[in-house]
Formats: sequence, structure tokens, C-alpha cells
Amino acid sequence: MTSSVIQYYGTGRRKTATARVRLVPGTGTVTINGRTLEDYIGNRPGLANEIHSPFEVADAGARFDVFVTVCGGGIHGQAGAIRHGIARALAEAAPQNRPILRQGDLLTRDSRVKERKKFGRKRARKRFQFSKR
Repeated sequence: MTSSVIQYYGTGRRKTATARVRLVPGTGTVTINGRTLEDYIGNRPGLANEIHSPFEVADAGARFDVFVTVCGGGIHGQAGAIRHGIARALAEAAPQNRPILRQGDLLTRDSRVKERKKFGRKRARKRFQFSKR
């Protein structure tokens, strides 16, 4: 027999990172790819604050355990993707949170990505040095 535990899902994306987030009623622990939050992000308190920001905005403190599977990108992009996924899952859990999360700009996907390098240039916009004479 399977126990029917209420779960809420959200998918977050940022740069090239994608996070699948599952919220389960619990004590507030965050597990990312089978590791604890502190173990995963290391000594970066700013990223921990970014990941916890949807809970603070929605005033959902320690009501949910968070299970995340994230891949792609770097640690900062992954933190943004986790934040986006948590916000989407919280909006699914309690529809009254949606306007609050929308106002906090947490449900909008941050579409900024690195611009591609163009031919004839050093980088995306930097040109080679111009010599008049």
C-alpha cells in the first residue's frame, strides 16, 4: 500500500540550470541532489538566503521539506532555478500566495543568459584594437 502524502511540484529554470522541486509537509529541511543545503552550497550564505526567499515572502517558514533535483549550469544559476521552482510549488500549494510571490518577482523566470560570441570579435561585444595609423 502506498501512503497518500500531499506533495507539491514546481520546475524552476535559470540560465542553463533546471531544478525539479518537490514540497512535502514537514520541518523545513532542504535536500539538493541527496545532500543537505549547507553541504551543497558550501560557504555561500547569500545563496542560502536566495533559496529561502520564497518561504519568507509567502510566510511559509518551516512548514515544508524541500527535495530538489537540479542539473546544468553553475552554482549561482542552480540557486536561482531552485528559488524559481520553490516559488512555483508554493503557488500550487496555496493559491493565495500567488499574488504575493508575483509581487516579489519570484514567479518570473529570469531569462538573462550569456550572449554568444560573434565572429570577427574577441568576445560577444568586445572588438579587436583599432589602429588608425
